[in-house]
Parts: sequence; structure tokens; C-alpha cells
Amino acid sequence: MKNKLSITLLIGIALSTTSCATIITGTKDKITFNTTPEGAKVIHKGIEKCTTPCTAEIPRSLSKQMVTFEKEGFISKEVKLTKTFNPVTLVNILLGGVIGLGIDTATGSLTKYSPKEYKVELDQKN
Repeated sequence: MKNKLSITLLIGIALSTTSCATIITGTKDKITFNTTPEGAKVIHKGIEKCTTPCTAEIPRSLSKQMVTFEKEGFISKEVKLTKTFNPVTLVNILLGGVIGLGIDTATGSLTKYSPKEYKVELDQKN
């Protein structure tokens, strides 16, 4: 009886500490950036990620995420990255994994970026 209780307890702990969305879908999304004209720097949180056209990994977060496009001779443009609910998180809710749900929330895996491609037109400076 004691052995069965230990096994049940271990399975319960394992299920409640999983963070399904974090494990299955990760904590970053690959997003493609294109600009007209090409050759703009893509900057996220003060860090240059790439030069358009390009694809960069952007960490997920529950807070508002902005990307800035900069190119010499053009007006910089800031774009808000939009997010949607990550349905993989429902697995945590169904399994009763409050701890896992908390981890998904803390890592931003509760959401995912959508769309995965942004096309931005930069205006020339006068």
C-alpha cells in the first residue's frame, strides 16, 4: 500500500510540475521581417536582431513587445508584435498543473506570436 501511494504521489508531482507549452513549443518564436526598402536593422529591446529581409527568434512575453526598424535616410518605425493564446497551455489546465501553468505564464509560453511575418514600409526622410 505504501509503495502504491509513493508511486501515485510521484506521478501527481510529475504531472503538476510540467509546463507543457514551455516544453512543447519553447519560449521563443521565429518571426520573419521584411521592409521596403530592404536593409533595415531590426531592433528588439535595444538589441539588433537582424537586417531585413530576415528571420529572428523573439522571446515570448506577456508584456507588450515592440520591434523597431531603422535604416539610414529613412524614418524609424516601431511595430507592436501581436500575440494569440497558445492552445498547448490547455494541457496544463486539463491535467491540473497549476505549477506548470505558472511556469508557462512566467516564460511567456502562454501566448505565441501571430502573425509570424511582418512587412513594413519605411518612409524616406525629407
